[in-house]
Amino acid sequence: MALTELATLGEACVAVLQCSNPREKVMAARKAARDWRLGRLSHRFDTPPPDRPGRPERPELLPPNRMPKRGKGGSERARIAMIHALAHIEFVAIDLAFDLIARFGADFPPDFADDWLRVGADEAMHFALLARRLEELGSAYGDLPAHDGLWEAAIETAHDVAARLAIVPMVLEARALDITPETIVRFRHFNDERTARMLTRIVDDEVRHVGAGTKWFLWSMNRSGANPQESYQMLVRRHFRGAVKPPFNDSARSQAGLTRDFYLPLAP
Repeated sequence: MALTELATLGEACVAVLQCSNPREKVMAARKAARDWRLGRLSHRFDTPPPDRPGRPERPELLPPNRMPKRGKGGSERARIAMIHALAHIEFVAIDLAFDLIARFGADFPPDFADDWLRVGADEAMHFALLARRLEELGSAYGDLPAHDGLWEAAIETAHDVAARLAIVPMVLEARALDITPETIVRFRHFNDERTARMLTRIVDDEVRHVGAGTKWFLWSMNRSGANPQESYQMLVRRHFRGAVKPPFNDSARSQAGLTRDFYLPLAP
């Protein structure tokens, strides 16, 4: 097949974003990553991404301040609530990866797509693992409400790839590096080794995801001649509504290239 006859990467990414059924979104994400790897997609972006991706009827999406408290106990109900919240984060993260490619991929070399398609496939795998774990515990994704804060970050940064990279991988995913190790300890304390192993696998992948964000943020800064640390801090102050607060997992962040000179000046 000639290159001009190939489907485009933009079309493949938009197909993922348009899926509302979780299982179909996972399959579409895996297919897009596989087709790109096998050379079946051209590096073209002539299909604009939707403002909002497809979502299933459930879970009900609530503002963060209306979310029910999950509790800190080790009951099965509390563990299900925690796993459901993590599954929702991973589900939205699929769309965040593919929206990044579809929206901004034309401005970057193909290596950008290599990295973020791998991230998107990882997020699909993470969601599938957690959704399966919910089913093992007698629940399902969608049984509990969730909030839409992650996609609000995508809307806030839809106009600026540097802002998107600063906020999503370098703030939100970096925060997961800080808190997931403690979550793993909690599941082990509750004798839920299966979930703990899943989260260990996920946090290892998240180091690479934060690394991809930092890598391409630095690439963007080098292209524009801007100071990376000062630009990061400016973008976070402008576009992030939360707080960048300790404790920080400095070791994992450093592995991802996100050094203390980026985020410590933002800490209270």
